[in-house]
Formats: sequence, structure tokens, C-alpha cells
Amino acid sequence: MRKRFVFIPAMLLLFLLNSFVLKHKGAKTKSLTEGTSSEVANIIFKSADGGKTWQDISKGLPDNLQKGGIRSDGFLANDRGLYLRAGNKFYHSEPSFGATIWTKENFPGNQASIAPGKSGIFAYNFRGQFLQKINGSGNWSPMYANFQEQAVRLNGEKDWMYTHFKEKLVRDIFETAGGTVFIVCSNSLFRSTDRGKTWKQVQAGSGTMRLVESDGVLLATSKEGILRSTDDGQSWDRVIGDEGAGIAVERIDGGFAAIVNNTTTGTNSMYISLDSGKNWNAIGEDLKPSWISLLMKKTGLTQSSSDISSIKQMGKYLVCGRSDGIFRSSDLGKTWQPLTLPPVENFGFNFSVSGNVIYVIPNKGC
Repeated sequence: MRKRFVFIPAMLLLFLLNSFVLKHKGAKTKSLTEGTSSEVANIIFKSADGGKTWQDISKGLPDNLQKGGIRSDGFLANDRGLYLRAGNKFYHSEPSFGATIWTKENFPGNQASIAPGKSGIFAYNFRGQFLQKINGSGNWSPMYANFQEQAVRLNGEKDWMYTHFKEKLVRDIFETAGGTVFIVCSNSLFRSTDRGKTWKQVQAGSGTMRLVESDGVLLATSKEGILRSTDDGQSWDRVIGDEGAGIAVERIDGGFAAIVNNTTTGTNSMYISLDSGKNWNAIGEDLKPSWISLLMKKTGLTQSSSDISSIKQMGKYLVCGRSDGIFRSSDLGKTWQPLTLPPVENFGFNFSVSGNVIYVIPNKGC
């Protein structure tokens, strides 16, 4: 009993000292071997040949992801590799054509969503608490601590979030190549050109806005459709919107691709623009749900239809996602072929693209 009494405080002291070092010196990156299983599989797949073959790169990730999956705004890919947020850790794998090696670091907050930035990755939550990991740095630094105070003063509209927290509900963050930062809230869009010292409300669309940029032109989704700005986001014009809300917008070679919901037909339509978002052409008519699928949904026989929900560029191809799979086009959307995906149980696929590489995550229904 005496030996046991001495052993427990020693372990507790070691734990406290280790926690103190991580908190004050930043998270140290190391190869991911602890708390994982060699049996982990079917969490994330990678293809570097246009979707012809797939490599399961799940090995080394934590076991609990195999059941719960990864949230759609908890991972992203860029030219530095693949990044993933889960639990109290942050995971990264560098671009490689060989075996995928995951590194992990302890994460200092509860921000579960991540987004790319000009200088490094942002992590954020719905309460507007932001961190950023500068490229080449091992530390996460707090950002935009004064955002909520200024945002509420600029827009005091009373909704559920304001009533309970006296805050704005944050949905997304976006940074342009020139360093202008936009924060998307449930009923407003805020803009800063001085690294978050001051914020201004922008008169733009509403809803779950997503922003992209190409050659100085900004596009955004909104409840009003697809919006376009040529003055760094100070003013916005609607370029697609006679049908319904904007679902997705992405940059492609020579322009943009977008998805808009058609409230009349109840389907999503795809468009591309090759003149910086001025003019748009409809594509992917053969990928729209069949009338039988739509009828079954309207009559309650099924909860979902095979609607188009995402579109991106993968090398020379356009790729788009539906609840029943991912499709590829080599002729700017005139014709589409389904990709042969790994045979795993899922509710659709989330995917991210970097160059010629596509990463696919089965949706577990979370």
C-alpha cells in the first residue's frame, strides 16, 4: 500500500508537467503511432491516377474515426498535403506517391472546423473563436479576438445565437490572396483588410455562404444564388439566381464552376464560366435525378435523391459528387463517367482535391 501511494502522485505529477509543457511551448509534431491500430481502415482513400485506382490511407489514424467518420469541414487538401481535425488532435500527411505517413499534434482548443488561409490554416468554431497555424510553424495562435464584439455592434439582429450567447453564429472564414479576410455568419458577411483589427459588414447575400477567388474576382454562394465581386468584396452582384440558392462554387482552370438549386424542379443544376464569372453555361444535365427518384422523394418513399452536391477540378478533369457516387468529366462537363469507388458502407462521399490527387472520405451519416 505504501508503494502504491507513492506511485500514483508521481504519475499525476508527470501528467501535469507534460500538460504544462504542451500548453506553453506549443504542440510538438511526431509520427503517429500511439493510440492507433494497424486494423484501422476505410476512413479515407486516395487516388493519384484520376480515380482509376484507390489507396486506403487510413492506417495510423485513431480507431474512433472508423465508426464516426470525419466531418466535411474537418479536412482539406492543398499543395502541402492533407490536413484533418478530429478529437483533441490535428493530423497531417505530406504529399507522397508512396506510403502515407500521418503526423499528429495535440490541439490547444475545441475548434473542429478548418479552412485554408494565405499564411496558414485556420481553425474555428461556431462561436467565432479562431486559431491559425502559420506555415512552417508548430504553434496555433489566437486570431480575431475582437471579432464578436465588433460584429454584434455592427449587426445586432436578434436570433437564437444572439439570444443565448450575445454572439454571431460563425459558419465559415475565407482569406483572399491579397490578405482580405471574410467571416461568414448566419445572417451577415464581415470583411477586414487590416488582419482583423477592424471589421465592416458587407451588404451581400445571406445563408451558408462559401467564397472562392480567381484572378482577383470573388464568387460566393448565398440564398439568392451565386454572387460576384470585382472590388475585393466591397460590393456584390448576383450572376446566377433565377432558380434558387447557391449550393457550391469552385475555381477551375480559366474560370469557375457552380451548383444552384432549382426550386421549381427540386433539383440542383451545374454551371461553368470561362470568363471570370460573367457568363455561365449549364452542364451535367444527364446527372440530374430521374423523375422517378424525385417522385419517390416527394411522396416520402425515400429521404433523399441522387442530387449533385459538389464540384471541383482534379487535374484535367472536373469531378462532381452525388449521394450515390462521384463522377468525372474530361470535356468541361459535356459528358460524365462514374468513378469506381471503394466498396464501403456509406451515405455518400465527401472529397477534397489537390492538383491531380483526390482524397475521398465515406460519409458515415454524421
